[in-house]
Amino acid sequence: MKLSDFDYQLPPGLIAQYPAEKRSESRMLVLDRSNHSISDRYFHELPEIIDDSFFLVVNDSRVFKARMFGNRATGGKVEIFLVRCDNNNRWIALLRPSGRIKKNEKIYFSEKLYITVVDDPGPVERMIEFVSGEIENEIIEKFGLVPLPPYIKREATEEDISRYQTVYAESSGSVAAPTAGLHFDEPIIDKLNSRGISIEKLTLHVGPGTFKPVTSENIEDHIIDAEMAHISDETADAINEKKARGKKLLAVGTTSIRTLEYAVDDNGLLKPIVQFVDLFIYPPYDYKIVNCMITNFHLPKTSLLMLVSAFCGRGFLLEAYQHAVEEKYRFYSYGDCMLIL
Repeated sequence: MKLSDFDYQLPPGLIAQYPAEKRSESRMLVLDRSNHSISDRYFHELPEIIDDSFFLVVNDSRVFKARMFGNRATGGKVEIFLVRCDNNNRWIALLRPSGRIKKNEKIYFSEKLYITVVDDPGPVERMIEFVSGEIENEIIEKFGLVPLPPYIKREATEEDISRYQTVYAESSGSVAAPTAGLHFDEPIIDKLNSRGISIEKLTLHVGPGTFKPVTSENIEDHIIDAEMAHISDETADAINEKKARGKKLLAVGTTSIRTLEYAVDDNGLLKPIVQFVDLFIYPPYDYKIVNCMITNFHLPKTSLLMLVSAFCGRGFLLEAYQHAVEEKYRFYSYGDCMLIL
């Protein structure tokens, strides 16, 4: 398929710049694949729409303050975007500007707190080292900012520290939120549990590649950036047991979906993993373990839009997006969501 097959027109005013006042008050467009129907609902209605024949799988990765600003010894300002911790107190990071910064140059946050760039200019990703591993987290917490997506045209606020984070986030490591989970609050989770709808957790640490545009006109030529994922033995066993009893797996977000589909074998059994995953899902793709999904609205011509198209059909999805535009749904990370049954 061609990249142009996954384009649509979105008025800029529909790109959400702030979260909804209450998480569960987000609107939810429900797509039923069995009868090709579209209906307008609200997220707080989820426990009434599904029953105990479903169970949920969510991504519990926690967003950390990955965006930082420091200064060179010359006084020039540098943006540091932390990607992931490597080892030996070193991080892979994106620097701006990068080409001017030499090997062993220091970027200062204060007189005594700094990072050192430990490789030569050239790669897009640079290797950096904090002045001290013991105060690394202290530096990130003090000088780091919430890494809001580039289409949110404002600086991060104190509210974003909590709102650009799922209520069930546990394992720190993401530079972008698994945004389909932002609609959940504690009352919704309690209501799901009270109705016998259980929630299983896996981890995929979202990297900056989530914003990487697809540039190949032949989408098969696109390469997904690998991201670290973890499915525990207990989680794999619980999901396999529920599937064996005929329960429907409702995956929350594209990160959960990619992790599940990567880790399932040809017999439909989920394997525990601790490894980088790089599964690119696009039409035609035969889903092996995911039965239903909750997902936000995605940018045109992106791998995320292609993943959802592979699940419900490109034509049906673009029809739903057109409906969402006409009904003035809010789009992208802080926007509304879809439930696809």
